[in-house]
Amino acid sequence: MNNDPRSHGLWERTAPPAPDAVPLRGEARADVAVVGAGYTGLSAALHLAKAGARVTVLEGEAVGFGGSGRNVGLVNAGLWVKPDLVPAALGLERGERLLALLGAAPRLVFDLVAEHGIACEAVSEGTLHCAVGNKGLSDLEDRARQWQARGAPVRLLDAAEAARATGTPAYAGALLDARAGTIQPLAYARGLGRAALAAGAVLHTGSPVVGVAEEGSRWRLTTPGGTVSAEWVIVATNAYTRAPWPEIRAEIAHLPYFNIATAPLSDNLRGTILPGRQGAWDTKAVLTSFRLDAAGRLVIGSVGALRGTAASVHRAWARRTLRKLYPQAGDVPFEAEWYGKIGMTADALPRFHRLARRVVAFSGYNGRGIAPGTAFGRVLADLVAGRIADVDLPLPVTAPEPIGFRAVRELAYEAGAQAVHWGEARFPGRALP
Repeated sequence: MNNDPRSHGLWERTAPPAPDAVPLRGEARADVAVVGAGYTGLSAALHLAKAGARVTVLEGEAVGFGGSGRNVGLVNAGLWVKPDLVPAALGLERGERLLALLGAAPRLVFDLVAEHGIACEAVSEGTLHCAVGNKGLSDLEDRARQWQARGAPVRLLDAAEAARATGTPAYAGALLDARAGTIQPLAYARGLGRAALAAGAVLHTGSPVVGVAEEGSRWRLTTPGGTVSAEWVIVATNAYTRAPWPEIRAEIAHLPYFNIATAPLSDNLRGTILPGRQGAWDTKAVLTSFRLDAAGRLVIGSVGALRGTAASVHRAWARRTLRKLYPQAGDVPFEAEWYGKIGMTADALPRFHRLARRVVAFSGYNGRGIAPGTAFGRVLADLVAGRIADVDLPLPVTAPEPIGFRAVRELAYEAGAQAVHWGEARFPGRALP
């Protein structure tokens, strides 16, 4: 997008065309204005339009331009934090409600894909969280126990089972989550956009909101080409938030994440790597993720930004890691690379805000955008439609609070990942097994 091959990489090359949309021109009216055409905004628009609401979506760039079109494509259940920490932070009732919602969120994604015929390479065969050493295995044992206590279909694999499931002997074990899976993330976002349009929503791309004002009982949103008057406003911009809601950007730190894709593997090679078609990632702080796409490309990713001197460092890391995990595919050429930004909160939990009267937002997805974004979009639709109240929400209503030392955190994320990947080349004994 925007003639930048490192913005969406492989996903832009292989996704179906974006839904038809043009910039807003003139004045429009709606019941609900949705700002942002990612998973949350489009899910909210789809569910509202299906219920008969007049919905207008305003997107500053293109459908899936932000994290929705750049991520790895793992449709995971739950959050990054361990399940028991959620009710400890939010209270028992609300915490368990959030876990139940996000535990079922991958099913919502795959059901929407089936219902609306979204061509997005959906594979619901689970995901593998892979243990690096005994410390990683201990972490996964805790996660398995906590999810199983809630009835979740997760299973801890031993080293031999993990080797068969991943195709590499690198890991001490793995947590198989049967609820999860993979998709082509930009294709899914575009498919949600087409589904929302078919349900009656209006979609305008190239229409950044540059101003918002309250006019009586309604809100007027201004873009460079026109205005929308609406009773409700849903702000669904997360890590890619710009004006006029800077408080959302202020509460999250940007964590860069990149992906590099190989050329399609041969049938022989493909059968030796993730033979069950699960997506995978490991337990390291500067983690490694890996998955196959429908054409058999191996997509490997980690924390970092592909810019400046870091691009060559991360590219070399990807090659070394591929050779360590899968020597048989270690010299397959790379054919695409891209990166984006993850919105991280101070405690790795998402937020719900009432930014003003009838202006609502979720933010801070902390690297779990696909399933939570889809589920939170439906929650917003239910809230706006009056089907639920604040007391029924999976998160408390909070005011945005600026994250401490945001600039320092962001520098540490980017520079730290580069240092780790650079160091692994020079101290191979400390690298991934």
